[in-house]
Amino acid sequence: MTDELESAVVLITGVMAAGKSTVAQALAERLPAAAHVRGDAFRRMIVSGQREMTPDADEEAVNQLRLRYRLSAMVADEYAAAGLTAVVQDIVLGDELRTYTESVRTRPLYVVVLAPRPDAVAVRESGRAKTGYGEWTVEALDRGMREDTPRIGLWLDSSELTVEETVDAILAGLDRARLDEDAESV
Repeated sequence: MTDELESAVVLITGVMAAGKSTVAQALAERLPAAAHVRGDAFRRMIVSGQREMTPDADEEAVNQLRLRYRLSAMVADEYAAAGLTAVVQDIVLGDELRTYTESVRTRPLYVVVLAPRPDAVAVRESGRAKTGYGEWTVEALDRGMREDTPRIGLWLDSSELTVEETVDAILAGLDRARLDEDAESV
């Protein structure tokens, strides 16, 4: 099952506190040769002039977000070209998801959208040392994800799943997660 992920890219996305970081790390650790590409690392590299994404983000914030996506896609492609599975983890929602999948050259490309219920996300957020929501609310970001994000890849309600069960569900659902050349689920 993990053979088909060799030299592939797996994007794990979802709202803040959906479990993306933990699940991406666990998936990468389960594979024979993988790299965990943390999209937020590219945001943190901007030392001065960094703009945060907010519900009413300005043009520069959106430009920086798109730069972060392009950089993580390029890095993922390079890891895959070197024979590793690149497990990318970031918040890629709305029309940006399709744009992101088009910017990744590597095929196969797998997309997993972690979509736990908003109440489960709120519990997870309250238990984290870091807080990500700020101006956003769990409900608003979740609604935006569900209403505005293209239904491509594997959408997984991980509300009641452990990390290990979530990774198992991803591996079992690779056929639904896999995108063809036109960024549609095959």
